[in-house]
Amino acid sequence: MSQEIALSPAVHGLLEAWTAHLKTVRQVSPHTLVNYHSDAVLFLMFWQAHRGEGALNPQDLASLTPHTVRAFLASRLGQGVGHRSNARCLSALRSFYRYLGRYAGIDAQVLDFIELPRLSTILPRPLKEEDARRLTQTAPQENRHTWMDARDKALLTLLYGAGLRIAEAVSLDWDHVTPLGDFLRVVGKGRKERLVPLIPAVREALAHYMGQHPFSHAREAPLFVGERGGRLAPSVAQRQVRRLRTLLGLPDHTTPHSLRHSFATHLLESGGELRTIQELLGHASLTTTQRYTQVDTSHLLAVYAAAHPSAKDA
Repeated sequence: MSQEIALSPAVHGLLEAWTAHLKTVRQVSPHTLVNYHSDAVLFLMFWQAHRGEGALNPQDLASLTPHTVRAFLASRLGQGVGHRSNARCLSALRSFYRYLGRYAGIDAQVLDFIELPRLSTILPRPLKEEDARRLTQTAPQENRHTWMDARDKALLTLLYGAGLRIAEAVSLDWDHVTPLGDFLRVVGKGRKERLVPLIPAVREALAHYMGQHPFSHAREAPLFVGERGGRLAPSVAQRQVRRLRTLLGLPDHTTPHSLRHSFATHLLESGGELRTIQELLGHASLTTTQRYTQVDTSHLLAVYAAAHPSAKDA
């Protein structure tokens, strides 16, 4: 968080204190932390240049108006920034001002008057069941060691078979999986823990990999590791999936996260209850999980259109 900005030391201190609060108290993801900090910095730089009166100070922060925020968001649109990025930016500013309201006595209500166009819902894009199975059962040809083949299969099988986020999977330590039983303890967003059942295929893939794991098996040692024994980076898993996508001729939307989408969608198509799927995915809101019902409806309509005699007559 060392980005240089021409702000007064007091305002810069408030900004850094807020990001520390996000990290230690709110426990937001590293990705969110970087984006929120960047968004707030860009806004403060715009505001300072827009008013042309020298460096901002804490008293200036209390004089924020909806006009300034709207002007900033409009300038971003003019630069080609989309509504979704602007929505995230507004969320960052609201978070910053909530912090200022609590710890610096600065009114945050001004941001309540800012509204953005309603965002269209982006539906999850699951894989076909056959494609998901092929993806989890094939090893990238570039792996240099057989244990890495076992690692990739275990990781992808876990994403599809248990619905984990890639960040949740690579953050697993040995004490999460030993002894390897019917459930896995997962630490998700906001450091919230949940228990995820492990079907036999997932347990078998994990056990096979754990038996070949060539590095430390200490309780706090990473389960999924790179070639040198360090914790596997999500980018490595994403690169492996891109290689498999090319090798197997899978759709362009094939990513580690598409396996999580596939987990939820295929469960729903097989009669799984929405509340149960919400708990398995670790969604805080049922609204987030309900996106998968729209995917399921699309699937049912496609089946109907392809198979029902009346649909063929239309």
